[in-house]
Amino acid sequence: MASLFETLLGTSLRTTMVDAEHALKGRDGYAYAVPQTHAVLGTPLQGPWPEGTRVLYLASGCFWGAEKEAWQLPGVVTTAVGYMGGFTPFPTYEETCTGRTGHTETVMVAYDPAVLSDVDLMRHFWEEHDPTQGFRQGNDVGTQYRSAVFFTTPEQEAAARQTRDAYAPVLKSRGYGDVTTEIRAVQDAGAFYYAEGPHQQYLHKNPGGYCPVNSTGVACPLPSA
Repeated sequence: MASLFETLLGTSLRTTMVDAEHALKGRDGYAYAVPQTHAVLGTPLQGPWPEGTRVLYLASGCFWGAEKEAWQLPGVVTTAVGYMGGFTPFPTYEETCTGRTGHTETVMVAYDPAVLSDVDLMRHFWEEHDPTQGFRQGNDVGTQYRSAVFFTTPEQEAAARQTRDAYAPVLKSRGYGDVTTEIRAVQDAGAFYYAEGPHQQYLHKNPGGYCPVNSTGVACPLPSA
């Protein structure tokens, strides 16, 4: 069992963003095999997907529960969990959990925008977690649990910022703090690294698994036109 000092030190490391100089070195490729097919939807985890499919990367705490929420949405083509927004190339789950890779647990959502609009996907994202908690979600503490949106299109960026701006004052009125969600283009956030096979669609494979969705219960309004 870790000493109190070690526990406090570990928590301190996990709640302070590492910089590139002090991040773990990583590796040149995956240290594990990435599954090819979604265990629930039967669609390719890494593509190719139908023409017109958009991809958005969303981080809202423990990625097991967040992914389950996403794959149930109409219009979703596939989902996958992984690591994004940090420095260490091809990190492992254990490395990410140290806080020394800079990544946050992220869900890749590939979807048909004709069925699931960017705005509706973003409203779902805001409502499924508490975007005011900084480097944590509920009992899960660390930089790997921070809230983030990594967009791939201008339309996604607009939807993310407009829904955030509509949601923030509503949260404030209900006693919550400032929204701490980072919103960045994938070119800035860096590569999405697929997580190990057992983490993909984890709650389908382990129905009794622990991974709460920390919703505030506050509805996100439609942004102003």
